[in-house]
Amino acid sequence: MEKIFGLIGATVSHSFSKSYFDEKFFREGLRDHHYELFPLEKIQDVENLLKNTKGLSGLNVTLPYKEQVMKYLDEVDPAAKEIGAVNVVKIEEGRVKGYNTDSAAFLETIEKWLPKDQEFSAIILGTGGSSKAVRQALTKLNIPFKTVSRDKGRGDLTYEDLKNNSSIMKESLLVINTTPLGMYPQTDLVPPIPYECLTKNHYVYDLIYNPARTMFLQKAEMRGTMIKNGLEMLHIQAEKSWQIWNN
Repeated sequence: MEKIFGLIGATVSHSFSKSYFDEKFFREGLRDHHYELFPLEKIQDVENLLKNTKGLSGLNVTLPYKEQVMKYLDEVDPAAKEIGAVNVVKIEEGRVKGYNTDSAAFLETIEKWLPKDQEFSAIILGTGGSSKAVRQALTKLNIPFKTVSRDKGRGDLTYEDLKNNSSIMKESLLVINTTPLGMYPQTDLVPPIPYECLTKNHYVYDLIYNPARTMFLQKAEMRGTMIKNGLEMLHIQAEKSWQIWNN
């Protein structure tokens, strides 16, 4: 029986998920498995997708629906509920259950990347579903953090706060972008942080992987920082998605 998997989001054409799973299905000889891209103008459209897509067995969820999708699920895994965001959906015997693999994938990559003999505090740019997953991972690693939002009251800080108090950036040696700013096709956009405050002691992580070097990472690299994009995290969370769908 044909099994359909796919990605839902507002903009999904930039994603590497389809090619990743197409190659995986081919390697493993799963000729009846297919991965599709499902751009949704609004989250309400997911109801129609779930009801009318024959053979639909699993979904990945990307911006901006990781939080909004939760109310359309029959069940949410406790870990995803604690995070407050879902990026994997499993459809089995008519029941739709949500999971979060972002947090574990981010934790795995950051643990390998950061030096063990150094203490960090972090700034997380953005307050959406991806930010929530990152927050849980940093909490597990005992790395203190502040979230940054454009809107006062949504995060711990605003971008204006960063500009007005240079010590915040100078003392937070881990900077993580969880916003879509700079993601293909709008590759000229960057989070409005004071890049002049970055130093060679900073570690700058962008969850975006397309392009591989966002303007955000380029500007950080020019300051001598260590940089990392989100491709490894994508691969790890994709494998974790596959484990959930096949469990």
